[in-house]
Amino acid sequence: MFDVLLLGGGVSGMSCALVLGSAKNKSFVTDKKIGIITHQKNSSLQEAIINNAYGIIPGKLGADLLTESTQHLLETYPHIEQIPNEKVLKIDGEFSSPSCPEFVVTTNKNTYKTKMIVVAIGYSNTFEIEGLMQYVEPHQKSLAEKQRIQLKNSDHKVANGIYVAGTLAGWRSQVAIAAGSGAAVATDILTLWNNGIQTQSHDSIKK
Repeated sequence: MFDVLLLGGGVSGMSCALVLGSAKNKSFVTDKKIGIITHQKNSSLQEAIINNAYGIIPGKLGADLLTESTQHLLETYPHIEQIPNEKVLKIDGEFSSPSCPEFVVTTNKNTYKTKMIVVAIGYSNTFEIEGLMQYVEPHQKSLAEKQRIQLKNSDHKVANGIYVAGTLAGWRSQVAIAAGSGAAVATDILTLWNNGIQTQSHDSIKK
């Protein structure tokens, strides 16, 4: 049973994972099991060259960034379980109560149980995860002719136990925006785990 399972290894999903990973020493996180399904095949970064994102060296290829980000997560926060080469097909279950939430995520290879889900998959209209289709609506910040979609949400929250990040949350397709969206979801989850006390995760050179 995962405490949270992230779906998607693009910018927003990896950003969310890194922030959650960085909080590993907080008392309310030490017992949490975190996983990420690092499917990247449909990421818009596959053909990108990045010149305008804060902290990224100009000319960075998006495909390289995708590979490097999974390695970064593995080396820095190895306690987060990475699940590669699987595509999410279906989500069952609901957040019936805080004491017994349970979702079942079915991929093309396995099934996983989790208490919370973060959907961090791109905004293509080919989105077809059974169990989430009722939340699909036209993307509010994309050209209508591109037929992009988003999941209905309020400040990244789709329903109890289900969050969405990145372009699928309704944000524009910019690396910096997607990264910030994933980080925002991570801090919301940390706040939830911290009994509602507003929380973020920082490292510092100060002792």
